[in-house]
Amino acid sequence: MATPTLLSGRYRLEERIGAGGMSTVFRAVDEVLERPVAIKLLAEHLAQDQSFVARFRHEALAAARLQHPNIVQVYDSGFDPDSGRHYIVMEYVDGFSCAELLRDHRRLDIEQAVAIGRDACVALDYAHRAGIVHRDVKPANLLVSRTTGVTKLTDFGIAKAAEQTRITQVGAVLGTAAYLSPEQARGEEVGPASDIYSLGVCVYQFLAGRLPHEYGSLTELALKQQQDEIRPITDFRPEVPEALDRAVRVALARDPRYRYARALDFAQALEAGLTGRTTAATAALENQATRVLSAGAVAGAASGATAANADATRVLAHTPPGPVSAHGGVPLGEAARPTSSTGAAGAPARPARRGSRRLARAVAVVTVLAALAAAGVAGLAALRSAQPVERPAPVRAPDVQTQIDELRQFLRDWTR
Repeated sequence: MATPTLLSGRYRLEERIGAGGMSTVFRAVDEVLERPVAIKLLAEHLAQDQSFVARFRHEALAAARLQHPNIVQVYDSGFDPDSGRHYIVMEYVDGFSCAELLRDHRRLDIEQAVAIGRDACVALDYAHRAGIVHRDVKPANLLVSRTTGVTKLTDFGIAKAAEQTRITQVGAVLGTAAYLSPEQARGEEVGPASDIYSLGVCVYQFLAGRLPHEYGSLTELALKQQQDEIRPITDFRPEVPEALDRAVRVALARDPRYRYARALDFAQALEAGLTGRTTAATAALENQATRVLSAGAVAGAASGATAANADATRVLAHTPPGPVSAHGGVPLGEAARPTSSTGAAGAPARPARRGSRRLARAVAVVTVLAALAAAGVAGLAALRSAQPVERPAPVRAPDVQTQIDELRQFLRDWTR
């Protein structure tokens, strides 16, 4: 079916300015109010899904109630009987989308990236307080005015309407997968924290010129979101302030509990990070995440030490008599043999040699220390992957080998 030129006898379509799997956007004129508007004309196949149409109308009404300088205003929605097409009438923004900016420049100026992120945060905060979650924050839905430089967030409600529609689900996910929060990708219920994550992906991309997780398939992306740590932006762009880098990566925390509680907190963190300052919210969230990792590392080290101590006890208790040590000491098994109060003939057994008891204790100590050293290295490695306020110095392989050599020498000294 051909694209109509006049909708409902009122909206005259003039020029196509965007297209996607669900809709095509036109610059148009409202001939009644004589003003420019943007018309989102829904794809023809969507009209066949009545449940989608019902949800779409409900969400369009909710979005129309959002009136904010950083949100594209929804003016009207309806159905054109002549063409059989559903449409939305929105405020026309004379400018460009952030997707177009990335296409033309790969990455944005640092100040511009922060300004866009801040405006989007203000829009999200307003919507969240109204009980509306966007669900599809991405560069294509961030529009920058050519005259004022103000960023406006668009397409509220459409993602929610499409979530339960099998016809649109595949295309929507493929188109926006990189910006979905981990919980959204798992199909869980989402809240404001999911929008904050999606905006964090956008700002990361604006600054670094790449996505936090590069991927070749949806499966690979899901695995990276769950397993891989996000590389600092400064790895790709050293001139980005470290405080700004940290602010963005807090928004990208894998666990929603360690992201900003409010979009305004993210906005404040971005503005502070631009000048090299860290907000209390950023520091608190980094510390919370670090404490969780620290607790896990300590628990793992304690468990490893306990197991090592138990293993050492079992070895010392059950090692059979063996040959004399190559270093000329007592038989290695003698200290481990259990002794009774009497010998085979009933005579008191000889006390265990003092050196044997010392050797047993030494072997146990060395085993436990080795386990603690290994667990400590693992714990420090885990801490390095977190986002602490002050990063610990990295553990170098030569340091670990030195500790192992010293423990071995300690054991040799005790067996002489």
